[in-house]
Amino acid sequence: MDIVVIQDNEDLFISSSYDNTIKFWIKQNEWICQQTITDHTSYVNQISLNDQQDKVISCDCDNKILVIEYSEQSKRWIVIQNINVDCLGYRLCFINNNLFTFQPRNGNLMHIYEMNSVSKQFTKTKDITVNQGNDNWSLFPQQFIKQKQILVSKHSGYVNFIRKTEKDEFKVQQSIQFNTNKLFGQLSDDGEYFITWDDKSQEIQIRKYREE
Repeated sequence: MDIVVIQDNEDLFISSSYDNTIKFWIKQNEWICQQTITDHTSYVNQISLNDQQDKVISCDCDNKILVIEYSEQSKRWIVIQNINVDCLGYRLCFINNNLFTFQPRNGNLMHIYEMNSVSKQFTKTKDITVNQGNDNWSLFPQQFIKQKQILVSKHSGYVNFIRKTEKDEFKVQQSIQFNTNKLFGQLSDDGEYFITWDDKSQEIQIRKYREE
């Protein structure tokens, strides 16, 4: 397993690996693989679960984003949308049930996808300007902290903290440069602490959030 996302009530977790699959595991007496999605044709870079816990998005190395929805009727997870993008991306994240972000590997833009209220399909609606970069590492997932309305997103040697407004606009609030692409980290669940490791400093660094 390379990527693991756990449902809030902790009775289901979702994983992906180098075999190009997404697996759904349920907890009975032990963890059992309930279902496997095989629609990806290359390595899955990131998966994200929405607030309602009924949709999963994923991106792969073949420039594809899948939207997967849980069906109460069949009790199965079903691929409901296959989005072809014009770039490879390592990171994506649900912001709410109707909106998600996607960070292409190259360039200086992050894409915003919103669900159409009629078709229920996600389409790209806007771009957010971030630092110019060429990323080589996937193991630092995007993370949205609802309590602070902050998205943390690595891009190349930078980590961007992006504020979401009430009108669903996004603004880069802070950008930390690490001078290396080999950079991994995570925010605490409340967004108060940010922990990183990078190969330049060879240090585990901890930063604390401070309101200005």
